[in-house]
Amino acid sequence: MNYTENLISKLQGKTTLIGIVGLGYVGLPLMLRYAEAGYRVLGFDIDQAKIARLNAGKTYIEHIPAEAIASAVAKGFEATTDFSRAGEPDALILCVPTPLNKYREPDMSYVLGTTDSLVPHVRPGQVVSLESTTYPGTTDEELLPRLESTGLKVGQDIFLVFSPEREDPGNPLFTTRTIPKVCGGITPACREVGVALYGQVIDKVVPVSSTRAAEMTKLLENIHRAVNIGLVNEMKIVCDRMDIDIHEVIRAAATKPFGFVPYYPGPGLGGHCIPIDPFYLTWKARAYGLHTRFIELAGEVNSAMPEWVVGKVADALNEHGKALKGSRILVLGIAYKKNVDDMRESPSVEMMEILRSKGALLSYSDPHVPKFRKMREHDFDLESVTLTPEILATADCVLIATNHAKFDYAFIKQHSRLIVDSRGVYTEPAANVVKA
Repeated sequence: MNYTENLISKLQGKTTLIGIVGLGYVGLPLMLRYAEAGYRVLGFDIDQAKIARLNAGKTYIEHIPAEAIASAVAKGFEATTDFSRAGEPDALILCVPTPLNKYREPDMSYVLGTTDSLVPHVRPGQVVSLESTTYPGTTDEELLPRLESTGLKVGQDIFLVFSPEREDPGNPLFTTRTIPKVCGGITPACREVGVALYGQVIDKVVPVSSTRAAEMTKLLENIHRAVNIGLVNEMKIVCDRMDIDIHEVIRAAATKPFGFVPYYPGPGLGGHCIPIDPFYLTWKARAYGLHTRFIELAGEVNSAMPEWVVGKVADALNEHGKALKGSRILVLGIAYKKNVDDMRESPSVEMMEILRSKGALLSYSDPHVPKFRKMREHDFDLESVTLTPEILATADCVLIATNHAKFDYAFIKQHSRLIVDSRGVYTEPAANVVKA
């Protein structure tokens, strides 16, 4: 049997069952897109509570409406924790986390553990696609031998591709369908199958020569952002010392119609990509005797930002005759970026840890995170407070950590004694606002 032609035909005809492994911020939107396009989808996850919610047509991610989940269920979507069913789908798309360990080295346990759970159940005529951001070589060094340990030949009996996820939660301008999809295969046949896998649900698929090229593409995208954010964060420190408003400078520079792209400073990097992905390349580069000094320096600058902002809070309180220890600090926004409920790697939470360690009394307000959700390294027994004149007035310092659109910044400025603005919300000088 020619598995290549048969699988491509089924994918293009939408007669395949699509398996999505990992139903989080990446896997869930992808599931919805396949269901919307007319495919049957089987979702896999290890979280039984999450599975129960999804099968009931409910959501657990703020920007993904329950109506969309319920619509997918009505079209045949099913979620399961039973990985022995991995032989049912014709495609297995892996959307699992790739965090760093405490030494800032790649933690591949989710990818490799998931792969090991799937391997006993894979069969001829399937395509396996890894979407998790990782170092160049992961697909061919780790997944390829695991799949071929079954006796199946990759590129002939079974197909293996890498197609990095590109999600921007909370951005209404781009959807899973409209964001171009890079895809590289172990063999030309794998790449051809990969293009067929995504071609019916993504407006533009971008084939590349290998899985390594696809893996490096994702790293370059996020390293590009991390390095430029590191640059502008360093410029912020210089401008602060020189009593220049970095945001005014950026706005002015952005009027140049060529050769300049505006990046904006903040209290640090957050999310599941930009703070993490550069370290995947620096780790792998060491195996080749290379040191990525430029990338590592940007990482150092960005990692130092939460501490720097806390220093600005301490200085601002000092100017008001108060010590940081014992002061009431109201943190506005604990998600990693505006208008989402995602707290992964949030610099806001890092600043809360530093403030707590220095004896500050903390509270927070975040319309997207009503209760602090326990994280792997962080836990606060706090719930979001409603911003009232009394709440704002009783805070010794209001720290704008994440600039959600739902905040009424004029109201906040009117009723707060002291504001430390780490996001450049306030463009005009004010007696009670300190830029950080």
